[in-house]
Amino acid sequence: MSDMNGPAVKRLGVYGGAFDPPHHAHTELAQAAVAQLQLDALRVLPTGQAWHKDRNLTGAEHRLAMTRLAFQNVPKAQVDAREIRRAGPTYTVDTLRELAQEYPGAQLFLVMGADQAKSLSTWHEIGEITRLAIICVAERDAPEISKAQGQVHSQDVDPVVQGDFRKIVLPLMPHSATDIRTRVASGQHLNALVCETVARYIQDNHLYQTA
Repeated sequence: MSDMNGPAVKRLGVYGGAFDPPHHAHTELAQAAVAQLQLDALRVLPTGQAWHKDRNLTGAEHRLAMTRLAFQNVPKAQVDAREIRRAGPTYTVDTLRELAQEYPGAQLFLVMGADQAKSLSTWHEIGEITRLAIICVAERDAPEISKAQGQVHSQDVDPVVQGDFRKIVLPLMPHSATDIRTRVASGQHLNALVCETVARYIQDNHLYQTA
């Protein structure tokens, strides 16, 4: 994948998550974000030490490897390992500050799911996050919504948080990383929930085999 650094990047997407494991809903969101937000580039960032998670994540190097496999064919997407390599808790605001310095003059678009948007007031330095980036929220379960890019409805975002918001419209994709881990632990096939290379990686490295 080509180097995306440089003055040509004016609209930069930032998409973080545990990616434990990355699945088709993740890559569908990435592709929709690039298209609907007209991004020049999208940074995909597996989280390092997730202060907000109530469970232990799979090892960072496994999640990084799976994320690289999952996103390798997503146009304009580049997996960025900085949060995994950063010492201490992972805070989105630190990543946004770094990217703002690396891409001077670029507009940052922070891409997330609706579940994350509803808890934004708990995020570290959320006021600074909304100053640095436009918050872009995926809507997966509203087929009646126009395909055109537009403002996020107030009920989709934590009402305490003020900022510039956009919506990304996606088809309904009900599966989640939790479902996939449960399937593996119970010996079920992953079917078409993850890409073939990620499914093989999970099998070869015996991930998620205990509940």
